[in-house]
Amino acid sequence: MITCTNCETAQFLQITQSRVYFEDGEMINEITEHYECTLCESTGQYIYDEDHDEASVTGDVELTRERPKYA
Repeated sequence: MITCTNCETAQFLQITQSRVYFEDGEMINEITEHYECTLCESTGQYIYDEDHDEASVTGDVELTRERPKYA
């Protein structure tokens, strides 16, 4: 789950830009999403890279497998 690091919730996150990259036209190679928290106006970016099978985040968002503190 992607959450805002300032608000500790995903409730107010909105995707402001999304891009899916297909290298061969069939398989997804990369997903990029830009987020903005409508509560505190923080921003961040999520990137998933299929070639390396890893996800990374930058800015004021975090990727967690736990439930958010506030729903």
